[in-house]
Amino acid sequence: MTKILVTGATGYVGGRLVPRLLGAEREVVALVRDPRRIAGRPWAGAVQLATGNVLTGEGLDTALRDVDTAYYLVHAMSAGKDFAARDRMAARRFGEAAHAAGVRHVIYLGGIQPEGSASEHLTSRAEVGQILAAVVPTTEFRAGPVIGSGSASFEMVRYLTERLPLILAPSWIDHEVQPIAIRDVLSYLVEACALPGMGVVNIGCERITFRRMIETYAELRRLRRWIFTVPALVPRLAARGIGALTPIPNALAVPIVQGMVQSLVADPTRARQLFPRVTPISYRTAVVLALERVQQGEIETRWSGALGQGPTWELVDREGLARETRSRLVTAPAAAVFRAFSGIGGDRGWPGWEWAWIVRGAIDRMVGGPGLRRGRRHPDEILPGEALDFWRVEVAEPPRLLRLRAEMRLPGRAWLQWETFPENGGTRLVQTALFAPNGLIGTLYWYGLYPFHQFIFSAMVDALARRAEHLAADMVREASGPRA
Repeated sequence: MTKILVTGATGYVGGRLVPRLLGAEREVVALVRDPRRIAGRPWAGAVQLATGNVLTGEGLDTALRDVDTAYYLVHAMSAGKDFAARDRMAARRFGEAAHAAGVRHVIYLGGIQPEGSASEHLTSRAEVGQILAAVVPTTEFRAGPVIGSGSASFEMVRYLTERLPLILAPSWIDHEVQPIAIRDVLSYLVEACALPGMGVVNIGCERITFRRMIETYAELRRLRRWIFTVPALVPRLAARGIGALTPIPNALAVPIVQGMVQSLVADPTRARQLFPRVTPISYRTAVVLALERVQQGEIETRWSGALGQGPTWELVDREGLARETRSRLVTAPAAAVFRAFSGIGGDRGWPGWEWAWIVRGAIDRMVGGPGLRRGRRHPDEILPGEALDFWRVEVAEPPRLLRLRAEMRLPGRAWLQWETFPENGGTRLVQTALFAPNGLIGTLYWYGLYPFHQFIFSAMVDALARRAEHLAADMVREASGPRA
């Protein structure tokens, strides 16, 4: 039995790596600062949880005990101006703890280094690898932009291409980069687990300019886009423009843009020699696969974390999907809450502002959509793939999750989702509306309706909470049976 530690298990790469490491011969430990952040992951029950912090060193000795291989997938890029110092401190503490625990191999994911001077971000990534390698055998994979559903690089390309018919870009948009699909990154990481430390290994697919990355995306989405270069633009200013046009925050946009000021390519020959079973797919194929995931609403992890402790509803515009999330604490078991939201539509109608749903259905019929006339097959039972008014049941996992995909006429793709989570003896009902807009029209459509959504979706989640509590009372009465 090989014991493996994964840091950054709540992150974009770590959250996808953990389930791929699970197996009969492997015992996986996930190091997290807050165990609640992975409680909803499908693999949460199959791993050991270790609470700790690589920056402070808290909990590292316990987490690394008897560990054979450790994955270092953390960084402080969003921590502000002192991120490089924080990254160095975290790497030193983790490396020293790994050495003291007798860890055989540390696997680290860094970034490709340019031939000339590197940006502060890329320099920091290389420093982390050097710090780790100085105290414990290390494999440092150096990758360019990671392309996959929910990755920061993919979403930056996605938003810029979807929202801007005319793109005025600095001349360095024609510098070459070497992207890589997330599935290939994961393949390298998993394959390295059984090998000794191999030092620096550059990974990537074909060399391609950032201009061509945008053009390829536009071709696949059948969008006409015009890209013109303008005189030199300061990278930080360009990054702020990206931050304004996309959901990528400046803390991430700045290092991504700074990495494009120079060509960012490397020789992957050593990767081919060491990992002959991994053949990276092309950038175009990676985009196709990412788009399929987005269109299916099956984004395994995202560059941004899950919704944390905040208000009971919020609009989050990230990863190409606009979200409105509302939640209520319901005094009812999860089974009753699931019955409440899985029973909507058809003859029961839509709770909260039902007249608005009727009007929306009528408009949909007038423009050639299915409207509300399809109803539902069964008043209570609901199965994946079934039609429900102008929705299609995409996922039905009682009593945890129901996701509907809109089949109404829209300038984009829409989903409506409900989830249940146990909390304080009751159930937390989380209702999320998601929309992936097609271009500027789709974006204007969504934000134009947002003021109405505040009333409609709030009324809906309130009505469902009340219905769940009534159903719970009925279930108690039914269980108690008739009195003598």
